[in-house]
Formats: sequence, structure tokens, C-alpha cells
Amino acid sequence: MLTPGNVNDATAFADVLDGVRIPRVSTARPRATPQRVLGDKAYSSRAIRQLLRRRGIAATIPERRDQLANRRRKGLWGGRPPAFDREIHRDRNVVERCFARLKQFRAIATRFDKLADRYRAGVVLASLILWLRETAR
Repeated sequence: MLTPGNVNDATAFADVLDGVRIPRVSTARPRATPQRVLGDKAYSSRAIRQLLRRRGIAATIPERRDQLANRRRKGLWGGRPPAFDREIHRDRNVVERCFARLKQFRAIATRFDKLADRYRAGVVLASLILWLRETAR
């Protein structure tokens, strides 16, 4: 999903989650609900965690420092911390490295294109170039 540059990623989270399709090994239709969501601290909000809980999706999202401080300040009334597995969260490194490789393309990093379709086409072309370079090795 492509949003304007000044829109927070967390506001589009529900729409992105609705667009998820996970192919199956068999010929059955793809799954629409992932088993787990890996996110960075930007996705650590009550609304996102409640959305994932309602849909039965496990969340591996670290807690922000301000949320941690507020929970500790409240003491017993602060509730328990959300579950977080460091080992599983290490897999997020793959996504961050992919973003870093895509940003090697200047037009993508600075977003020269004003129209969303052209920018999306640039991202697709850059992804294909990276994929072809990897398979050539």
C-alpha cells in the first residue's frame, strides 16, 4: 500500500493487513490472516495491538520507552507488559536490509516522482533489479 510521505505508517496498518495474502502449498485460496506480525517500535500502540488481538494474530512488537515508563509509573495498575520474543524479532532484520537496499536507488530514497503509480513502478523495477542481481550470483 502506498501512502503520501507525510502519513504515519501505523495509520495505514489496518489497510495493509487487509491486503495480506499468504499463498498455500496446495491449490487452495491464499490465507488472509498471518500467524504473526513483526513490527518496530512505531507500531507499538494500543489500537494496533487490539486489532491484532481481535483477529487472533500474534504480535512481536517492542514496547516504546514512553509506554514502558508510563506503565511502570502506574505500578500495579499499569498492567502487564506485552509479550515480546527477541529471537523472533531478529527476523525483522531481513525487512530492514531490504529497505536499505531499495534506498540505494536515488529516485526511491528521495521520491522524485510525484504520482503514486510512477513511484510504485520505480519500486517494482528496483526490486526486480535487486532480485536479478541476487540470482546472477
